[in-house]
Amino acid sequence: MSGPIRILVDADACPVKDEVYKVAWRHEVPVRVVSNARIRVPDHPLIERVLVSDAFDAADDWIAEQANARAVVITGDILLADRCLKAGATVIGHNGKPFTAASIGGAIATRAIMADLRAGGDAIGGPAPFAKADRSRFLQALDEALVRLSR
Repeated sequence: MSGPIRILVDADACPVKDEVYKVAWRHEVPVRVVSNARIRVPDHPLIERVLVSDAFDAADDWIAEQANARAVVITGDILLADRCLKAGATVIGHNGKPFTAASIGGAIATRAIMADLRAGGDAIGGPAPFAKADRSRFLQALDEALVRLSR
């Protein structure tokens, strides 16, 4: 593997940006915070805001194009996770659970079933609320991913 390790954050609706920064600073890994709206990021040499157009999936497309075996992608978007896994990236959900080649098919199928139920007018709940355990699991998963890539 060649090239520097980096973290790519799908920043829209990402509840763990502060945790990403904390781990990135500890490991001295650059972070690209990608969004289609201007968001605040720390003024730090390792943190770069990437502002893309407001076209549909522009942020996802940018992240997927940058994803490779040296990237850790942070996203809650299952379809983006699939694209990044296919590019060889490590992908971690906001709750700290990794997306893997083994788990992505089931996640995509569940997403499709839920979309069908919603389209049929069924009142179904969304994802579980973000909890303190999710934040802790995320910190550990990101730390482990960066250690693994740095070997």
